[in-house]
Amino acid sequence: MSDVAAVENLVKKYKDLQQEVGKIIIGQHQAIDHVLLSILCGGHSLLIGVPGLAKTLLVNTISKTLGLDFKRIQFTPDLMPSDIIGSEILDENRHFKFLKGPIFSNIILADEINRTPPKTQAALLEAMQEKSVTVAGHQYKLNAPFFVLATQNPIEQEGTYPLPEAQLDRFMFSIFLDYPSYQEEVDIVKSTTTDEVKQINSIFSAQEILSLQHLIRRIPVADNVIEYAVSLVSKTRPNSTKAAQIVNDYIDWGAGPRASQNLIIAAKGYAAIHGKFSPDIEDVQAVAEAILRHRIVRNYKAEAEGITEEHIIKELY
Repeated sequence: MSDVAAVENLVKKYKDLQQEVGKIIIGQHQAIDHVLLSILCGGHSLLIGVPGLAKTLLVNTISKTLGLDFKRIQFTPDLMPSDIIGSEILDENRHFKFLKGPIFSNIILADEINRTPPKTQAALLEAMQEKSVTVAGHQYKLNAPFFVLATQNPIEQEGTYPLPEAQLDRFMFSIFLDYPSYQEEVDIVKSTTTDEVKQINSIFSAQEILSLQHLIRRIPVADNVIEYAVSLVSKTRPNSTKAAQIVNDYIDWGAGPRASQNLIIAAKGYAAIHGKFSPDIEDVQAVAEAILRHRIVRNYKAEAEGITEEHIIKELY
């Protein structure tokens, strides 16, 4: 299949995918699009939302529609790295045998990642970056495709271990889940308080997703779009030559080069699912908030005046 035909096929299958996910998840269209986009682009996502907004259900449903293995890890203060990665045990023949942990799956839901100490967070984040884990000197490759969706509860920050900026940077998207609208909540209550069980069909396979990840990387991008993305990221860095006044006033630290890379890959993916064969500046802007919001650090003045990351990013377009 040519790349043009593959993009056209992706558009059709993506619509089928949205319909399947929509059987279970009502509303949250932007969050669903960003989670699917990060999988197609080979990235990871940080999902932020209050309890009860179907974060776990969303990931579980998407994993079924994509035909992928799914594991959920509930992060707690006493969770150890070996609980995630696995450990070596002595078998009945007195030989060491490696027992794989839950990280050996396609989609990992790291529930409340900020509830566990940095040692355990680092074990997961190493796997995210390297796509492999090392135990007792042996390296084990993780299943491909490999995708981590970490959740955080924005309400309660007491007794938590916030992710450092360097670790936040490894997440391609930061996705906010908001409360459903009145009508959406009525539909949610109607669909979840009956005895009906909805069947989810697999639209993709693991091999197809790997092919799509390569397809998205092959999509050509005009130089002016790349320059726009790099310029947008450069504007977030205070006291630099391109920095806007709003950035100098309200930002302590700006986004790094990984943001520029992710903007272009996500723009390619966004263009592809909308049937375009090359991204333009509008595609970069469509994904900019979700990619930049967790990579810029507001100062005290911004917090005091209620200036959000989203407001600052929109001012830079």
